[in-house]
Amino acid sequence: MLDLYILETCPYCKKVLAFAEEKGISLNKIDIAEKANEEVLITLGGKRQVPFLVDKERNVQMYESADIIEYIKTII
Repeated sequence: MLDLYILETCPYCKKVLAFAEEKGISLNKIDIAEKANEEVLITLGGKRQVPFLVDKERNVQMYESADIIEYIKTII
């Protein structure tokens, strides 16, 4: 499963989530409003920016909603 670091109020996160829902893709949402999740995000990606996708199966990590959507299109 894909992990997606988000903030519920982030419009770019909502864009990715809406796309995933439309395509029937399950994402493990990890809200960085929780301090521990924010710390993991910074450790993984180096900055406090969302959305941030982690695909452990394919060893892929990325920021930017448009890039995330394009990536998801390649794996569905």
